[in-house]
Amino acid sequence: MVNPFELVKNLKNVEENMKKIKDELAGVTATGSAGGNIVQVTLNGQFSMVSIKIDPIAQGDVPMLQDLIVAAHHNAMEKIQEVIKEKAGPLLGGMNLDGLNIPGL
Repeated sequence: MVNPFELVKNLKNVEENMKKIKDELAGVTATGSAGGNIVQVTLNGQFSMVSIKIDPIAQGDVPMLQDLIVAAHHNAMEKIQEVIKEKAGPLLGGMNLDGLNIPGL
């Protein structure tokens, strides 16, 4: 049987650990690229885009550029997700993160 007081205590620890993770992620960035670095997208730890770089070679081919931006964004999101998993894993004491509602995970 689950002890409700123990459950509340564990939830408080998880809440404190998630705050630590959020604070750490505030300074994290990851850059994704596509098309051999024709497009580079940088996201922060909250999955907000902070910069985009486009090689001038891409000018004129709008459909290709649109696809490359999407692909670079996905690549950057994967990198941020990995950072979150690395940081959150130890702080949560090895809990499975797949069930957490973290954007993109």
